[in-house]
Amino acid sequence: MDLPPASSPAQPAAPVIETDPLRAAEFFAQAVAIMARLRAPDGCPWDREQSFDSIRKYTLEEAYEVFDAIERRDWPHLAEELGDLLLQVLFYAEMAANQGRFTIADVIDHLNRKLIRRHPHVFGEEASRAAGNRAEVDLAVEGSASAVLRNWEEIKAAEKSAARAENDVAAEPSKEASRLDTVPRALPALAEAAQIGAKARKAGFDWPHWRDLLPKLAEEIGELECEAESGDPARKPAVEAELGDLLFTAVNLGRHLDVDAEMALRGCNLRFRRRFHQMELDSARPLEELSPEELEALWVRAKQTLSSRQAQEIAK
Repeated sequence: MDLPPASSPAQPAAPVIETDPLRAAEFFAQAVAIMARLRAPDGCPWDREQSFDSIRKYTLEEAYEVFDAIERRDWPHLAEELGDLLLQVLFYAEMAANQGRFTIADVIDHLNRKLIRRHPHVFGEEASRAAGNRAEVDLAVEGSASAVLRNWEEIKAAEKSAARAENDVAAEPSKEASRLDTVPRALPALAEAAQIGAKARKAGFDWPHWRDLLPKLAEEIGELECEAESGDPARKPAVEAELGDLLFTAVNLGRHLDVDAEMALRGCNLRFRRRFHQMELDSARPLEELSPEELEALWVRAKQTLSSRQAQEIAK
């Protein structure tokens, strides 16, 4: 992915800004009050008409706009986009309060307790247990991020076990349960595929080496080609299934190579955008009027132009 460097010797890092919890709390309380006012009987008609289902698509859009601002290193815009994402949380919480389900205070309380109980090495074992931790973990992480992650997973597993017990479900997995149940279906498909593959690997069900996936990719391409060549509309579900198999295999190849498939595809999308735009700039005629050969020549030229430009920027 073509990203600008996070820092440069010619541009020293900005001084650290100390977080002011009291000032943040004041602004947060104001935001909560604003949302409550918008949803009040004499508030905004549009805001009052919204439901969980009607605004959920905006939540996804806002999350990806946060991604975009990070990728562009647009820090002032990132602050605004994070505010838009926070708005979604406030909106959901106020709708839940209107329905007598929970309030934004419950949301924050759940978050605070989770952070404390999953960080016993920071807040202490006593505070962690008071916040609900029931796992026995080693507090001596000694600056190791992997040790922290291991403790996090153990505490998280203990939470799920306790939740099952509270719901009168056996702590041991039932015959109907699967270890893949811990992978959220709400994840984007690429992330879900990667996590499924990682879980299966722990059971020994995985390709031994990334090279072993290359023949599998070829096999999936062949099966997709076989289904697609029929041209029968009734075969569309089969074509979709084979394309899904191909994508799943590609995602797991990325996992073996320690490459995040979502980030890889977003990087590819960005490169395509830039190259296509360069084609538009380089062409004296509308692209629709060009032959396939002319389009291909423009594409190659655009790649060369952008590669040369990037090399010059790096050399500066």
